[in-house]
Amino acid sequence: MSGGESQRLKMTKHLNSAISDVLYIFDEPSVGLHPEDLVGISEIFHRLKAKGNTLVLVDHDPDIIRLADYVIELGPKAGVNGGKLTYQGGYKNFLLSDTVTARALREPHQLKRTTAAFTEIYSLNQVSRFNIVNQSVKIPKNALTVVSGVAESGKSTLMRTLFTEKYPEAIVFDQSPIRGSRRSNLLTYLDVFQVIRRNYAKLSGKSASLFSFNGKGGCPVCHGKGYIKFDLAYMGDVQQTCEKCRGKRYNDEALSTKWKGKSIDQLLQLTVSEGLSFIDLPEVQQVLSALSEANLDYITIGQSLDTLSGGERQRLKIAAKLLASTVQDASIFILDEPSTGLHESDIKQLQRLLEKLNNQQKTLIVLEHNLGIISQADWLIDMGPKGGSQGGKVLFQGVPEDLLTIKDSFTGKHLKRYLEKA
Repeated sequence: MSGGESQRLKMTKHLNSAISDVLYIFDEPSVGLHPEDLVGISEIFHRLKAKGNTLVLVDHDPDIIRLADYVIELGPKAGVNGGKLTYQGGYKNFLLSDTVTARALREPHQLKRTTAAFTEIYSLNQVSRFNIVNQSVKIPKNALTVVSGVAESGKSTLMRTLFTEKYPEAIVFDQSPIRGSRRSNLLTYLDVFQVIRRNYAKLSGKSASLFSFNGKGGCPVCHGKGYIKFDLAYMGDVQQTCEKCRGKRYNDEALSTKWKGKSIDQLLQLTVSEGLSFIDLPEVQQVLSALSEANLDYITIGQSLDTLSGGERQRLKIAAKLLASTVQDASIFILDEPSTGLHESDIKQLQRLLEKLNNQQKTLIVLEHNLGIISQADWLIDMGPKGGSQGGKVLFQGVPEDLLTIKDSFTGKHLKRYLEKA
């Protein structure tokens, strides 16, 4: 099942329940869904509400926000610059407010006007797999191509399977989870933590392992976890901040060494943007710059991977891929729904990153539902008309403006509405 199908299946289960006066909390129900899929999801929400239930939707999607009777916004930014209640009240007044989301929703929308002539192309001719039967597509080189369509319309099969079989040099940015634990942070994931540990070791004249909370430098009580876990049998596990290190994870010897007045724990509490101005190590600077470009400059560099949101994990993967030498040399990038979990203002940062890659003569193929990204494509391929056995057809390929005239395209219908809202 696709993400959209599994999401709808869970909701339908609750819709068939006879229970009322229940508080439902849906965490980003729009993830992986095409605007046409959201029409059905909206109907489920209305029916659950009509049964006398209370619904709380945690989401960034404008079509989901539009359903609200009451809106609560947190901000104004993310991480250490967020956490404040910036608005609560009705939807109509929310649109007139000065919050980050309201400003993003009020912005006018327009199509990207592509004037360049595409002289070189990648092509698939009469390919077949699963619900795709004898379909052909052309993809311009050094351009941003967006592949759209409802869930299970054949987007992934076309590009991630059939296209990569013919062009194996393509690099895929997929939705697979990040491998890591509570002991993994941004620096360990991006393989530069050892650079910082060696710097502290040089200053102290001691082993670099002293500055690893997984090694000699770990707190002797919590063993570098920063917390103590208590097993209360039938009541479940309870975690408590370690009283010895107070959550710092390091022992006193490791914390006694200072670099520019900061212990290693204090350095790990810096945000990415603060780290850029504080850490003057070239390898680390390169990594922090990539994180900043991926709109992760507010995250602390020592933050555990298991505390990142879905959108943050996605952007971290993009940053990691961009740092790899194989990616820097590659010419074709395939991104599978990179807008997943992103706020409208974050999507603009993502668009700037895509534009930067495009300017480096990269061919970008983006599988996407987000209308903001679709509207900025140089070339658009729309799959459908529906999903499963009713999909698999290339309904359209060309510049986005021409999609607006395709009657059978759900993407065209919603793109037209998106532009008219301006």
